[in-house]
Amino acid sequence: MDQLREMFRIGPAHNDHQVAIRCGLGVGLPLLVLLGMDRIDLAIFASFGAFTGIYGRNEPHRQRLGHQLRAGFLMLLVITAGALTSRIDPSTWDIVLGTSIVAGLGTLASGFWRLRPAGSLFHIFAYAAISSVPNQPPLWQALLVAVCTVAFCLLLGISGRLFPRHRGPWTKPARPRFSSAQRKAVCAEACEYAVAAAVAGSIATLMGIGHNYWAMVAATVPLVGLGARVRIFRGVQRILGTFGGLVLTALILLPGLSPWQIVVVIALLQFGAEMLIARQYALAQIVVTPLALVSTELAHPSSPGVLIRDRAIETVIGAAVGMSMVLIMRLWTDHVRGRSRPDAGSGTPAPQNPEGT
Repeated sequence: MDQLREMFRIGPAHNDHQVAIRCGLGVGLPLLVLLGMDRIDLAIFASFGAFTGIYGRNEPHRQRLGHQLRAGFLMLLVITAGALTSRIDPSTWDIVLGTSIVAGLGTLASGFWRLRPAGSLFHIFAYAAISSVPNQPPLWQALLVAVCTVAFCLLLGISGRLFPRHRGPWTKPARPRFSSAQRKAVCAEACEYAVAAAVAGSIATLMGIGHNYWAMVAATVPLVGLGARVRIFRGVQRILGTFGGLVLTALILLPGLSPWQIVVVIALLQFGAEMLIARQYALAQIVVTPLALVSTELAHPSSPGVLIRDRAIETVIGAAVGMSMVLIMRLWTDHVRGRSRPDAGSGTPAPQNPEGT
């Protein structure tokens, strides 16, 4: 019962409304501009460019700007890679391979650039979704929309300096060097992400399920966090929250909303996601799930029933793969530690330290 309570505990708020407002505006306004220009085919590039605003949630303005500049640059690289991949008419397996590479390289860059949220979940989603879209608009138009959206999010990130009481010192933060152990940990994490994405994507592809990248995204969720217990909790929360979110998705998609109404819904869902994501992951997924699906539907409509079914199945596949990897790594770590102990493999107990130091 204690573990169940811990899994569903809601953390304290920490100016989440400020982050939520920035992120809601960061995705909503660019989409409204595209809708007014009758270029909703470019919506996917604005949506992923807006992920820039998620980074550096509560950091001082100078630190947040540097953080979001790095995050925005990396997101633009991923968007460009996805757009270029789509132009070579890739097979499903090509996308799985490319997404797995992005998972590893994205995690590597996020680790060494100290990006938060950590990992490559957003990069996996962006690359796979964009590379899966056929008949894309001209590349220069897609990248222009993405760059403008990133720039807009950067301005929103430092907009608080317009208000004197929110201003802080404009000083460059110290960035300590990585130790050898830290570098190895970042590289190991990148390998974990790549393997988890490849396995989950392969399973989903062999099963013939559409949108196989959702399994790849879900597989990386349990890889975030300290300790096996926390990571397993995240996998379970991902599944439970997703199923709750699919109910909300059905309520949003079935009435057949007009495009401008969908844009408003997306902005509100983004606001809700940022209000909850740092406090309770399962509750946040109830909002994040329709956010991802409705955003996809806006640019490329499909059958809501098929969309919901695919998301449910692939989330279970991906989360199961991710949690399995966590357990395997935990068993391997325990095995290595057991072999490295002085008393391992012998009947002689290790000497005890009575001082306890």
